[in-house]
Amino acid sequence: MVELSLKYQDILPFVSEDELNLFEREVALHRKNIYQRKGKGSEFLGWVTLPDEPNESLFLRLESDAQKIREQSEVVVVAGIGGSYLGARAVIEALTGAFPLHDKGNEKPSPTIIYAGHHLDEDYHHDLLKFLDTKDYTVIVISKSGTTTEPAVAFRLLRDHMESKYGVDGSAGRIYAITDARRGALKQLAGERGYPVYEIPDDVGGRYSVLTPVGLLPIAVAGFNIRELMAGARAMAGHLKGEQPLLKNPAACYAVLRNMLYNKGRTTEILVGYNPCLYYLIEWWKQLFGESEGKDGKGIFPAGANFTTDLHSMGQYIQDGLKNIFETVILVGEPANKLIIPEDSQNLDGLNYLAGKRLQDVNEMAARGTVMAHVDGNVPNMQIHIPVINEKTLGELIYFFEMSCAVSGYILGVNPFDQPGVEAYKRNMFALLGKPGSSSSNGRKE
Repeated sequence: MVELSLKYQDILPFVSEDELNLFEREVALHRKNIYQRKGKGSEFLGWVTLPDEPNESLFLRLESDAQKIREQSEVVVVAGIGGSYLGARAVIEALTGAFPLHDKGNEKPSPTIIYAGHHLDEDYHHDLLKFLDTKDYTVIVISKSGTTTEPAVAFRLLRDHMESKYGVDGSAGRIYAITDARRGALKQLAGERGYPVYEIPDDVGGRYSVLTPVGLLPIAVAGFNIRELMAGARAMAGHLKGEQPLLKNPAACYAVLRNMLYNKGRTTEILVGYNPCLYYLIEWWKQLFGESEGKDGKGIFPAGANFTTDLHSMGQYIQDGLKNIFETVILVGEPANKLIIPEDSQNLDGLNYLAGKRLQDVNEMAARGTVMAHVDGNVPNMQIHIPVINEKTLGELIYFFEMSCAVSGYILGVNPFDQPGVEAYKRNMFALLGKPGSSSSNGRKE
């Protein structure tokens, strides 16, 4: 049984269920193509059945290696970009909490997970290497080809630092490569140096790879239950496959609603969270939908916001600005902790009317009040509800968004599994840097 639910009553002032039902036949065809692997980009539909293929030997190996890494490391550096790190970071940050506390008796604390290779800032990587000078650390490098510039440069720096610190042989057990099964620079290097290797399935693209070792190894190293994460994804996969009627299938329904709003001129979707720990989940969602749909001169622009914080910056625009936006809000039923607002004898801030209430009560009313205000301000709004933030609900949420994105891309008429536009900046950068044989996107050699 799934715990996630989609509520769309606050979109009905802008679209109708009758309009929604008109998509029933089209969506049935798209879902058939997904499950039978016949649609555009069908060679990258391996993610669809990942939750249904529990691989006990893989899980045992992941858990064993994660324990080894935890025992030898104060710090673990995850080197990757885009889908090679965002999914793992989304889950880790959602479950870690704002201020990790290590008060579990004699239990060794989880290593600090930090990230590299997701940009090219020199100061960041300089400071990272200085930080690692005094730390015992392990590197998990994630790249299908091993030649993507950002993670490849970061890994070259990290490998040089690690070999200077531990020696070539000592580094071999501290570098884990997640890469292509058969070919590529990273695969070759790992074979030569003896790094432990995990394979990225050929039929799973980067932004859909969080439920492969790409996401599972870092999440396990951080101390979280990857079996529960996969169980949540499996529950959602079974639910979505079994629910044929459009209005009972939350992923299909979400895909249709966002395309209906897009056709009515709502070209920007803002995914909103009221829990700061969901920041990187929103970042992962932005990549998933942006890279999947933004092509052929069309697509919904995916933006993110963290409320109530951003209500004091972007709130005015959302309320009264250009009406080309709609919101999808992730609402969490119950926090992990309980905090009561105290009474104050002076009441100088005038907040005694809140005394005795939980902070969660205030956050919930802020969410409800914001939805009411934005709908009144002509901003369509739908909500995704999960009861708590844990591995299972995050697994549900990840698979829900992946399936929604595939269906939504097919409704839009694009291939949701390629990313031809990503190569344009690379061609120009390579030409400007003087890479042999490269030319810019306008054909100029630099």
